[in-house]
Amino acid sequence: MSLDEKRTSTNEKVVDAEKVDSLSESVEFDETLREPTAQDETLHRGLKARQISMIALIVTPNNINAAGVVVQYWTKSVHIAIWMVIFITFIFVINLLGVRVFGELEFWFSGIKIVALIALLLMGIIIDLGGNPHRDRLGFRYWKEPNGPMGKYLLDQVGGNTSLSIFLGFWATLTNALFAYMGTELIGVTVGEVFFYVGGVFVIGLIVPSTNQDLFIATQARTGAAASPFVVATRLVGIRTLDHVINGAILIFVMSAANSDLYIGSRTLYGLAVEGKAPKIFKRVNRMGVPYPALILCTLFCGLVFLNVRSSGSRVFGWFVNLVSTFGALTWMCIAYSHIRFMKALELQGKSRDDLPYKAPFQPWGSWFALGATTIITFFKGFDTFLPWNTANFITSYIAIPVFFFLWIGYKLFMKTSVIPLSRVDLVTGLKEIDDEEKRYLEEQARLPPRGWLGRLWDSL
Repeated sequence: MSLDEKRTSTNEKVVDAEKVDSLSESVEFDETLREPTAQDETLHRGLKARQISMIALIVTPNNINAAGVVVQYWTKSVHIAIWMVIFITFIFVINLLGVRVFGELEFWFSGIKIVALIALLLMGIIIDLGGNPHRDRLGFRYWKEPNGPMGKYLLDQVGGNTSLSIFLGFWATLTNALFAYMGTELIGVTVGEVFFYVGGVFVIGLIVPSTNQDLFIATQARTGAAASPFVVATRLVGIRTLDHVINGAILIFVMSAANSDLYIGSRTLYGLAVEGKAPKIFKRVNRMGVPYPALILCTLFCGLVFLNVRSSGSRVFGWFVNLVSTFGALTWMCIAYSHIRFMKALELQGKSRDDLPYKAPFQPWGSWFALGATTIITFFKGFDTFLPWNTANFITSYIAIPVFFFLWIGYKLFMKTSVIPLSRVDLVTGLKEIDDEEKRYLEEQARLPPRGWLGRLWDSL
């Protein structure tokens, strides 16, 4: 019996009356998953899905590695490999239990994250305004020389050239920034992530001088919250009791991220199998709609985290940052390239962007800028591996590029596909279904009673 024969929706609507006799009423299913139809096999999502899958496979062990480093803040008597096994087992079981358990857990995790992040931002602002044991109003003191944001990097390696060292310091931050913004292509998390990223950097810049040695030690620390600039800020003003609270928040952050990344990776691999772009075995799902072969494969990649048994956690984290930022940059280049071709196809086929539900601003120059800037950053992101030469960092900085082209060219040759001409780009398939769904949604919203300002605010959040 197929999964479509066994699925029911959450409101207990019968999918097929002839097949529900064997259905267990208590089983919860992931409504987004089903065995594919012939039409599903022809769907095309391009390179983005493959890139997201690769990112998820690497980001998950990266977050597990971070969780292991964090937990060592409390104790080092337990070997870090044991923590790795515990964390991997935890996220695997959560994902195996289905979307209901996963969604419930992520709901609470997300709530805690939002509260914790807001609390950290407020704490930083209060410290800056003088609400600290020293009663010292910092203001924008640390935005001025010599404690300003433009620090020096590799000064000795460039022969003491201060201007070049400052530029290299700025350029080096772009890699970490690229890593931090991975995932913002998912529109549901974009606004929140950007707010907290920018807000966090702004607050830290107010309360931590760039020249403080504790900050340099923190970035190399092997123990959890000691690596957080917020802890450095509390220590600078004499607050000594928040380490454990911040550490616990960080542990929740990274475990939630690992849990979500494993979910995304397994579902993306399932989607590729549905499209015929991955082995058919990954189309299999259990009675709860969980694509267990894809989940098992993605979980196996978590074994990469055991690299930190031989190397320090911070070094392994750096390797993962290099890999993820490169794969993420390639993803964004594919997105920008696809958007450029999409706009050209619209123009060639006589369709106006004004008819779209959403018209992106600053186009097409915005996409061209994103494509060019991301390409330059990706090409030069590993410059510090030459000063001095570092084999491991060089490989992790650039290995994603040949892997990407190997898989892309290999797929083109194996599947005998070619780039679709702009005049033949399909801009119609699926449009009617989207319009019908939007019409039903608007009709449902029109039947709802008026909402107060609190309800509208909650909906916007």
